[in-house]
Amino acid sequence: MLEGIIRESIGKRGTKALRKDGYLIANIYGKGLENINAAFKENEYIRTVRNKDTLAFPVKVGDKEMNVVVQSYESHPVTAKLLHVDLMVAQPNVVTHYNIPVEPVGDAIGVKNKGMVNVSKTRLRVKAKIEDLPKSIVIDVTDMDVGDAKLIRDIATTENVKFTDADRVAVLSIIKAK
Repeated sequence: MLEGIIRESIGKRGTKALRKDGYLIANIYGKGLENINAAFKENEYIRTVRNKDTLAFPVKVGDKEMNVVVQSYESHPVTAKLLHVDLMVAQPNVVTHYNIPVEPVGDAIGVKNKGMVNVSKTRLRVKAKIEDLPKSIVIDVTDMDVGDAKLIRDIATTENVKFTDADRVAVLSIIKAK
């Protein structure tokens, strides 16, 4: 379980001091819950997020334990170092919005014809309960050739999971390599 601390000072000076000590700044929020300003050791956070089995993972901040989902993060434009992360509490039996990663699988025909897989939407926004969420949205690209695209309407939906993006939005395509 990832353990963090509650930030006492939410100003610029306190944030800089925490980052200098190796902490990652985080905001934890949820429907009907009070926001928590927290900080996690950056290396422990990265290790926990990389090794998780489901979309939600447990954290402990102060005396509270909860399951959270990464909603968004901010990284440094040059060094790509994580600066800030927004975590949403995954409340059971509450329908809300989540961002689920897209995972292309298979060897596309277009890749053999000098093309490459271009994932234009790395995460799709869905509305569902945390219990119904898949870990990722798997898209089979084996029968795709150069110029083909998969739209949101082409993706098989699971029960109780609804896409909130427009159904005409392209998720991935096979483009000609230069």
